[in-house]
Amino acid sequence: MKKQVYATKQSMSQTFVEGKRIPLTILMVDPHVVIAEKTLEKDGYQATVFGIGTKKKANKPLAGQLKKLGLENTPKIIREASIEEAENFSLAELLVPGATVNVTAVSKGKGTSGVIKRWHFHGGPRTHGQSDRERAPGSIGRGTTPGRVVKGKHMAGHMGNENVTIENLKIHSFDAATGILQITGALPGSRGALAKITITKESK
Repeated sequence: MKKQVYATKQSMSQTFVEGKRIPLTILMVDPHVVIAEKTLEKDGYQATVFGIGTKKKANKPLAGQLKKLGLENTPKIIREASIEEAENFSLAELLVPGATVNVTAVSKGKGTSGVIKRWHFHGGPRTHGQSDRERAPGSIGRGTTPGRVVKGKHMAGHMGNENVTIENLKIHSFDAATGILQITGALPGSRGALAKITITKESK
């Protein structure tokens, strides 16, 4: 079973290892509190429901559930994760420097974008009076056969704001006291974006 935690993106930084510059993404890992367990017998799958962070007020259904569990703080975020031995769950034991992780987050939204920005088209010629062709997409299909625009054609449209997964990154450091996690490389999303971190290979 894969091991997953959630963190909030804070900023970018860098470090130097043996004279080589390593880009780092700094994230904040709030305490994960077990709220419920999903089982194969009852729910059809196995997972752990976590409450992450804190907020001021809960709605009535959540407040009742938290009261049964004896939790005083209301979690800011509730997510399911695949965790082995959730009862003995420890962030410090899970986020070990050197471990390989995949990070999934929602990328920055860039609105409606043209084909040059969205798909890296090189544009059309500006010669022979075609001064308005520089950023145009050009032909989008053939004539009689097939007589339509083929599905998946690269065109202008909405760009960004979608789930993106970056694979095979490394945990550089984790401070259990402050919750500061540093991962090598750049991660999708803006500051404050929620990132799902999946540990794929533990540190040796």
